[in-house]
This record gives sequence, structure tokens and C-alpha cells, in this order.
Amino acid sequence: MGEIVNLRQARKERDRREKERRAEENRAAFGRTKAEKRTTEAGKKREDKKLDGHRLDPEEH
Repeated sequence: MGEIVNLRQARKERDRREKERRAEENRAAFGRTKAEKRTTEAGKKREDKKLDGHRLDPEEH
């Protein structure tokens, strides 16, 4: 026979795992210093500019 599972406890455990996953994402996104944020933003802008420079049909921006 199968294992007996308390649905209330299983639901709470699932919710705890989901909450921890969201907390981990938030720590990665918001737990950075201002300098780290600036560096990341500068890198994104540099990549976007490089990618736009390789367009065959440049669009006016």
C-alpha cells in the first residue's frame, strides 16, 4: 500500500518551499550593493548597444 500523507502538512511544506524559493530570488535581486547594481546595469547597456550595432537594418531610436 501507499504511504499515508497528511494533506494539511503536505500543503504547508509545499508553501514553505515556495516561500523559500521566492526569498532566494529576492536575495539575489535586491541583496546587492549600489555599486553592483550600477555595474550590472552598465553591462546590460553595453550588451544592448553592441547588439544594436550589429543590426542589418538599423532602426531610428
